[in-house]
Amino acid sequence: QVHVVESGGGSVQPGGSLTLSCTASGSFFSTYAMGWYRQAPGKIRQLVAGAEYADFVKGRFTMSRDYANNMVSLQMNSLKPEDTAVYYCVAEVLMDRESGPREFWGQGTLVTVSS
Repeated sequence: QVHVVESGGGSVQPGGSLTLSCTASGSFFSTYAMGWYRQAPGKIRQLVAGAEYADFVKGRFTMSRDYANNMVSLQMNSLKPEDTAVYYCVAEVLMDRESGPREFWGQGTLVTVSS
């Protein structure tokens, strides 16, 4: 079983910053890729950062990868009210040398941007 856990969410005023962290743990061979999605109330889940950044976060958010330790973080600056959402981490891992990547999701962490 693979567990993906996010941390670092919270409330912040517009213009503020937050850093989210994510760790994948369990029994698997290696990490193939990790990324971040978000889902705002009443909206579909959307990609924030992975192989590329979503246009709406370019220049404001920075993702750092440490696949040797199965970790990824998301530094979020210049936050706007429209960034309010539950942020999810996704980890694609290789269970063994022969299998293709499998996807595992965290439970999400809430980010609220409000004055």
